[in-house]
Amino acid sequence: MRYAQGGGLTDERRAFREKLRLEAAERFRHGDENTVIAHDLRVSVRSVQRWRKAWSQGGPRALASKGPASLPLLSDELFAVLERELLKGPVAHGWPDQTWTLSRIKTLIGRRFHKSYTVQGVAALLKRHGWSCQVPARRAIERNENVVAGWVKETWPQVEGPWRRSTPGSSSRTRPASR
Repeated sequence: MRYAQGGGLTDERRAFREKLRLEAAERFRHGDENTVIAHDLRVSVRSVQRWRKAWSQGGPRALASKGPASLPLLSDELFAVLERELLKGPVAHGWPDQTWTLSRIKTLIGRRFHKSYTVQGVAALLKRHGWSCQVPARRAIERNENVVAGWVKETWPQVEGPWRRSTPGSSSRTRPASR
């Protein structure tokens, strides 16, 4: 079974799956057939076949959970360090503006911790720790709201033109007068 970056089974789900495998081992010992076991445990026959093969080679211990497939690259302690680095801002790390992007965070992780993440992996890491994507409202510092409001009321209607025709039109697109 394959999972996307940051995916995998939780500890509870891993324990549940191990319990199913051990229950299947007990049924192997009693001589039950694979299809019956698969139906009763609500798993695929192929899974039961793999479990039976492992059980026949190594006994019930071969069906015990081996833990998560991989540990996260950044532990909680290292993520706390990353958060402190992010709070310093991008300029402190050599970028020209105050915008954190996933690509910049990926580069920061590589420089600071010598760990390699993909951009999607960085997004999953941040989301897992409660960070969210925020897009700033881009407004010029020199913006004058009164001038903008006046332009919208006075200039824009002249540029846009009238909404309705002065004479009745036709719904036919083929009549020359309707163009």
